[in-house]
Amino acid sequence: MIRTFTGLDEVRAALGDQLGPSDPLTVDQARIDAFAEATGDHQWIHVDTTRAADGPFGRTIAHGYLTLSLLPQFGAQLFALEFGTARVNYGVDKVRFPAPVPVDSALSCTATFTDLRDTPAGAILTTRYVVQAADAAKPACVADTLVLLT
Repeated sequence: MIRTFTGLDEVRAALGDQLGPSDPLTVDQARIDAFAEATGDHQWIHVDTTRAADGPFGRTIAHGYLTLSLLPQFGAQLFALEFGTARVNYGVDKVRFPAPVPVDSALSCTATFTDLRDTPAGAILTTRYVVQAADAAKPACVADTLVLLT
């Protein structure tokens, strides 16, 4: 269920609240191949199913940055910021990929607003996303993103 925020006070009140999880999203080989094509990252562990079958994970795995790139899709399922004039990607404070995402994994995500600070340009919202593959002991991705709210 999407949680809607209509102002900074509502976002401040939600600091520390976990939102989600999102609906599961299966990362199939077609998505991995499309990401490899878009980025030029054709490392065998991602795209060569034959070689990867004999590799450390027994099959191909998604690129870490592919997993990271899914955050906007997951975020749109978790919350809506319906105020201000713009939301601008301001960066990422920290990203980790604690566990691989084997092909055909079902991923889901939670989000937690961890900080909101005022700046002369607007408020900067820090959101921690945790992406988890079904049945995995560790998250696939943990990222603290920054968005400038004007």
